Amino acid sequence: MTLRAVVRGVGHHLPARVVPNSEFESRLDTSDEWIRTRTGIERRHFAAEGETTSDLGAAAARAALADAGLAAGDLDALILATSTADLTFPSAATMIQDKIGMTGGFAFDVQAVCAGFVFALANASALISSGQARRVMVVGAETFSRILDFDDRSTCVLFGDGAGAVVLEAAEGEGTARDRGVLATDLHSDGRYRELLYVDGGVSTTRTAGQLRMQGNQVFRHAVEKLAETAHAALEKAGLNSGDVDWIVPHQANLRIITATASRMQVPMERVVVTVQDHGNTSAASIPLALSVGRERGQIKRGDLIVMEAIGGGLTWGSVVLRW
Repeated sequence: MTLRAVVRGVGHHLPARVVPNSEFESRLDTSDEWIRTRTGIERRHFAAEGETTSDLGAAAARAALADAGLAAGDLDALILATSTADLTFPSAATMIQDKIGMTGGFAFDVQAVCAGFVFALANASALISSGQARRVMVVGAETFSRILDFDDRSTCVLFGDGAGAVVLEAAEGEGTARDRGVLATDLHSDGRYRELLYVDGGVSTTRTAGQLRMQGNQVFRHAVEKLAETAHAALEKAGLNSGDVDWIVPHQANLRIITATASRMQVPMERVVVTVQDHGNTSAASIPLALSVGRERGQIKRGDLIVMEAIGGGLTWGSVVLRW
């Protein structure tokens, strides 16, 4: 028998404020058509003043607990994937832990930018498969609106705020690709490419939060190549191939990246969960948001084989193969 990390519940939360593309037209040399054509994004959500990453994450965590039929006290661990924590320390994960009433177990942040949820999910699966935890909440939450340069039309129109969460639970499987739960993970990073996507501030450099900077064309090139490669690698580890995939749930950065990656994987777009048009790029929150929305739409069903893949600053990239 093999111990697997199986999804028990899923949920998400978005700030109330919706920001359509047209809101940028009055102060930037851009248009709704320009943004839609190049990114597929139509709108995004921005957090209200005083609304923090841990607020969004806690709301998503509560939704996932409700979906799972569990209480916070049933959790052994909570892992938050974020690059926009409330404070330098303590971790925003501990703040979510407090806000949902989880007084036992442990909580910590994972920082791998847009690939953060994939990295956090891999960590949670390892905790469960090793027997260190039975139930783990994995949250992706971001307030990227706080680190955007709103004079830079090439970046500020791309990002949004939000949160998604899943509850993973230990379950015994047969050790085959027919098991439910996390079947394989594939993680990578290469710091040589850090200047392609970064924030120009930090505690030990400028003592400021800084603002996001990106070389979009270079990131696009790396994304299409690396996302398809990591997805195939994870499928191979699981003893599967692209033809077995029911749904790709990709990082929602840009519709052109999503389409190009699906094409390289030879998976039709009808089997790709796409939410980028409504949320923009929510970084580490984008995959759990898409999982929750995809389940709400009736796309994702029990037994479906799902591939999640993401790439972010670092560069960091990776994938997870999971049977729902």
